[in-house]
Amino acid sequence: MKSILILTSVLLGSGLLLTDKHQSVNLSPTKTKMFKRATAVDGPVGNISIIIDKSDYELSVYDEKGWYATYPVVFGSNGLDDKRMEGDKKTPEGSFHIISKRVHEKWYRFLALDYPSKESWEKFNQRKQRGEIPTSASIGGSIGIHGTWPNEDFIIDKYKNWTLGCVSMKKDDVLEIYGYTPIGTSVVIRK
Repeated sequence: MKSILILTSVLLGSGLLLTDKHQSVNLSPTKTKMFKRATAVDGPVGNISIIIDKSDYELSVYDEKGWYATYPVVFGSNGLDDKRMEGDKKTPEGSFHIISKRVHEKWYRFLALDYPSKESWEKFNQRKQRGEIPTSASIGGSIGIHGTWPNEDFIIDKYKNWTLGCVSMKKDDVLEIYGYTPIGTSVVIRK
C-alpha cells in the first residue's frame, strides 16, 4: 500500500496524470513536439514503416532498430471514424503503402497512399450491401500525408482536424519524413 501511495505521489508530482492532451483549448505547444530515439542522429536505419494512431494524433516511424520517431498529426475534419465514402471528410483506416512523393505547392510535401486498397474496397462494398451508405456512393481517393497551409502549424498544436481525409503534419516534420521515407513504405492507419 505504501508503494502505491508513493507511486501516485510521483505521478501527480511529475504531471503525468493530466487531462486529455487532445483538447483544443489552452494546449501547450510542447505537447505536440516530435520525439526521436536518443541515438537517432543520421535518420532511421534500414527499412521503415509508419503507424498512424488517430486516437493519439500521432504518426510513429519504426526502423530496423524499433521505434525511431513520433510526430503530431491531424486528420479529416469530420471526426475520427473510418472513411466510409468520398466526400465524408474522414481519414481511412487500414494498411496502405506510399505510392508516390512530390513537392506540393500548398502543403510543402505530399506522400500519396494507395487508397483505396483492396481492404478499403471490401469495407466499402460491405457497407453498401448493408445499406450503411447510398448505392450511388463512390469510395474516393487521393489520400496522403502532407503539411499544413503556410504559417498554420498551430493547427497541429491545437489538434484541429481540417483535411478532406488526409493526414496533416507540421511543415518541418513533413519535410523531414519526406526526406527519409521511400516509395513502398508500409503505412497503417488505426484508431
